[in-house]
Amino acid sequence: MSIKLEKGQPGHLLLSFDYDEEKINKIKTIPGRKWDADIKKWILPDNKNTIDKIRKLFSHFEFIDYREQTASVYKPNEDILIEKLDRELKLRGFSQKTIKSYIGHIRRFLEHNRNEEYPLKKELIEKYLLDLLETKNGSHSYVNQAVSAIKFTLKNVNNDDMDIMIKRPKKERKLPEVLSKDEVLNILNALDNKKHRAILFMVYSAGLRVGEVVRLKITDIDPDRMLIHIVQGKGKKDRYTTLSEIALTELRNYAKEYKSETWLFPGQNNKEFITERTVQRIFENARAKAGVKKKVSVHSLRHSFATHLLEGGIDLRYIQELLGHASSKTTEIYTHVTQKSIQNIVSPLDVIARKDK
Repeated sequence: MSIKLEKGQPGHLLLSFDYDEEKINKIKTIPGRKWDADIKKWILPDNKNTIDKIRKLFSHFEFIDYREQTASVYKPNEDILIEKLDRELKLRGFSQKTIKSYIGHIRRFLEHNRNEEYPLKKELIEKYLLDLLETKNGSHSYVNQAVSAIKFTLKNVNNDDMDIMIKRPKKERKLPEVLSKDEVLNILNALDNKKHRAILFMVYSAGLRVGEVVRLKITDIDPDRMLIHIVQGKGKKDRYTTLSEIALTELRNYAKEYKSETWLFPGQNNKEFITERTVQRIFENARAKAGVKKKVSVHSLRHSFATHLLEGGIDLRYIQELLGHASSKTTEIYTHVTQKSIQNIVSPLDVIARKDK
């Protein structure tokens, strides 16, 4: 009976043998060992102490060491890797949106390194990230998400400590695109369909994310207290936000024509909620019809809600709570786009010109 030692991923060895309880008990005495059920091999730290202990534990067995043969490189199976990644993300409670995003990043990364024996190498990762930034013109936030996906995979799927060495691009500081009150009104009034009107009225009046408005249930609307209950929003957090009287009127007009059992805004089959992409198209059509030229999305209604509240004198702390921001620093971005503070500043040119007169 033989024991086979192979080269695994960087920093790891692979040990395999026919099932034997005595051998398994011996392996369990090696620090850092881990059984991989997918490849049916033991993963061990690649160092002299491990190899010396293996040779001592299995001295009376035939021992096949990759160092004495042509090196056998372990290349991860993409389907197995993705399956393990999906399982780990779900076990840790990541949202379905994040799971889809991370898996997409890893699939694209593996495809980019399709011809490499071992794609999860530091040099290949850095080359890929540089390609995203320079060749594909990916935004820094997009590349940062790719880094997060790769780091998570290395640490939690491959048990690799290399993740700490991956550098992130500096975060871009972009101000949100905000619509004026007239532009918001023109976009909302451009809608004729009662369901479409109710959706966008809810987004702007309560500062909802598109993922939140589509997942609203009928029971989340509290007309007595004039509140909307956001269940498990971003970050798996519940919160309450304000229910506008006008938005409630739009909801009631919509309810007279459309019947729903569970979801406030169901999709075509009435058993699932309307898709985020559909809401984005509703907004884009309304924006075009209203003649608004700004490069805005449905999320701009949320930005506009926060900015207009701030301009109306509402305390930043309350706006943070309504938006569901974990940090006040996230909400503070709206202080840079509010007209209230900027309009009070007099240009030095005007001061000089007045004195000259």
